[in-house]
Order: sequence, then C-alpha cells, then structure tokens
Amino acid sequence: MKLLETYQTFYFVGIGGIGMSALARYFNASGKKVLGYDKTNTKLTQQLMSEGIDIVFEDLIGEKVTSLQKENTLIIYTPAIKILGILDYFNQNDFNVLKRAKVLGLITENTDCIAVAGTHGKTTTSTLVSHLCKEADLPFSCFLGGISENFKSNFLYNGSQYSVVEADEYDRSFLNLSPDWAVITSTDADHLDIYGDKNHIEEGFRQFAALVPEDKKLFVRKGIEIGRDHQTYAVNEKADYYSDNLRMDHDKIYFDFHTPTETIKDFIWEIPGIHNVENATVALAILHNLGVDFETLKKAIARFKGIKRRYTKHSYKSGKIYIDDYAHHPTEINAVVSSIKTFYPDKKLLVAFQPHLFSRTRDFADGFAESLSNADELILLDIYPARELQENFEGITSKWLLEKVTLDKKEGSTLAEAFEKIKEKDFDILLTVGAGNIDTLYDPICEWLTLNDN
Repeated sequence: MKLLETYQTFYFVGIGGIGMSALARYFNASGKKVLGYDKTNTKLTQQLMSEGIDIVFEDLIGEKVTSLQKENTLIIYTPAIKILGILDYFNQNDFNVLKRAKVLGLITENTDCIAVAGTHGKTTTSTLVSHLCKEADLPFSCFLGGISENFKSNFLYNGSQYSVVEADEYDRSFLNLSPDWAVITSTDADHLDIYGDKNHIEEGFRQFAALVPEDKKLFVRKGIEIGRDHQTYAVNEKADYYSDNLRMDHDKIYFDFHTPTETIKDFIWEIPGIHNVENATVALAILHNLGVDFETLKKAIARFKGIKRRYTKHSYKSGKIYIDDYAHHPTEINAVVSSIKTFYPDKKLLVAFQPHLFSRTRDFADGFAESLSNADELILLDIYPARELQENFEGITSKWLLEKVTLDKKEGSTLAEAFEKIKEKDFDILLTVGAGNIDTLYDPICEWLTLNDN
C-alpha cells in the first residue's frame, strides 16, 4: 500500500472494464487524479466521466499522455489488452506499469480482506456480502465484478477496516490478493486458454486457498476438495453452514439457515435459483462470523435487489417477461434456464445467446449445445471475440455450434440483426444472455416491450 501512496495520478489503460472501473472509482474517491483510455464509450465510461474522471477513446499519444510525469503517475492496465500504442509509450518511457490485480492486491494488504473466488457465483456472492456489510454499517470498501442494483455501482466506500473483493481466477489474478476471509463457490473448468485443463484450474484454487491465514476462515461449497482446513456450506444437505426447507411463494423464496449451533427460520430471498440460495448461505455465514446479528441479516437479505445483468427481470402487463443475464458458461446457462423453467414451467422461452470467446466456445461446445437445447427457441449470435483473433480458431463459429443444438426452432444471427428477429418471435419469456456486447440490445428491447405492452 505504501507504494500506492507515493503517487498522485493514476492512469488506467482499459478503464471501462468492470474491475478497472472499480479501482478507478477507489482512487478518485481517495482524492487522486484519475484518467485513462478505453476503446469504447459506454454507459459505464460515461458515468465515470460524470464523476470527474477524464477518459479518451482513441489510441493516440496526445498531450494528456505526454504531460504525465513518471515520478508521480502509476499506470494500471488490464491483461485483456495485448497491443496498444499508449501502453507501449508508458513502458518505453519507464513509467511504473502494474496489472490491475497487483494494485488490488496492494490495497487488500492493509485491510481485513474478504475475497470471493469461484468460476461461477463470485459476483453475486461478493455483491451480497457488500450489501450485508452496508446494511450492518460495517467499515468496508468493495470492489465488484458487477453493478449492484442496491447502490448502483461496482464500488462503495464505507470505511477501510474491511475490503470485499471479487477474486478473479483469470490470469491467476487472485493470487495477488491478501485474503483474511475467503470463499470458493466453484472450481469448474473455465479459462482453459490460461490453465490448459481442469487439474491446473483446481491447483490454482488450492494456491488461492493457501493464502488464507490458519487463524481466519475459508468457506468452501461442500464437495470441493481444497486441500486444507475449511468450513463447508451447502443447500439441502448438511454442512457446517447450510440452508434447507426452501419454499416458493410467487417470486420469493423462503428458507431456513443453519449454523453449527443454531437454526434461524424463514429468511426471505428474491433472487431465483438454488445456486443463488447457495450464494446467500455463504454470505450469511461470513456476516455471522463477523458478529452481525440475524435480525439485521434477515432484514438486509430481504432488501437485496441483485446485480445488473444477473437475472435482471422485467414483467409486463401483457404477461411477457424479459430477463437479461451475463451467463457465459454452460453451467451458468443451465442455472438460469432451470430457474426460469422452475418459476414458469408452462411459458414459452426464447433465448438469444452470444458466445464469449472462440476458445471457450471450442472447449465447451457440447455443454453449450446441451444447455441451449433446454430453451423452446434459440437465436444464436456470432461469437464475441474479446481478446482473441478469429484466424487462430479455424472452424469455430456460431454456425458450427448451432448445428450441435437439438432444437427444431433455432437460427443464427448477427448482433445487428438480432433485435428485428426477436420482434418477429412468439414468446412468453425472452432471455438475452452472454458476456460480450449483447447488452446493447437491453435498452431497445425494454423500450419495445414497454411501448407494446397492452
């Protein structure tokens, strides 16, 4: 942390990323000068600019870059960016250049860090932990991988004793953290472009678990082998902390929560899916261990509104429902679709899905095909490449994936054509899903459904 205190200016290369923007907001809130670059002007970058952060959208070495002094400027970049003139300039001129994960790790060194890791569930869990900390008025700051619907941001400052962070396994970033408390929600295969195979992913999570001091607590979903002492949590099966007696009443879930010594009945939770009750279970376990009483936690969890693009739902007078979700792995898509089918078993589900990364599409093609085949109708968008080049993945296309889907009603689409195709469909529930730029369909779909709601 002392290293960070020597700088007055922080330049973010890729400032519009969800993790980068949280850090930018942290330094901005700390009174530092914050500026940066991103290739795309989005709602998030517009919000950052409205908060006083200066952002450029062209890769040009202009005066805002050349006027920076390396002695008091720290450059922070995301590993998602491979080639960029601005980044080259900083490296060639001997600026101190650090990865986002390294900077986040430095911040966590001087706090009681609560780190939430897992290939699925970490955004919901870390955001819920942050919400519960806020409701309990604990002195904390949080760095999230999604936008909380409760405080409309991916960053919140309410003190500095605790930090709540989403521990990202990509590029082994979470090994830079200094966790005092930690959660591991899942260790499914993902990011095989980095890890190679599932065994190496599991080894990465074991290395993360080893960072937690022996006198603190590590919470791991029951069934995951992590190679050290830990507390287990689960739903509908006994563990150190578990929830059971789940009941549904309209859009609300009721459940009972068990600690090693007591049972607290009738928590109310509005976020669908058993996997999300798991997330709630471990969040309650953490806050219980931080000394927060269950009366406070009951009220707080009932007020949790979720995360933007994590099962964001709109209902209309016509009976139609629109759900938008960030899921980009077969396990996540299965969880979302099964939740919809559980709540609305008789409604016709149209899914519009945009695969994220050629490598992930290649590595999990059969899983994607199986999960997408649970819809009633599918519009499959072109693959969003992000950091990858299509020429390195010959034959890996949406058309190739679509052929594996067993639905009769299915078709491919570009992003530009998708909205018009959606408007032509007969559906009760529309699910748009993916981690790329499919979110640009969100506002037009909402406006269209509202305009035609009768």
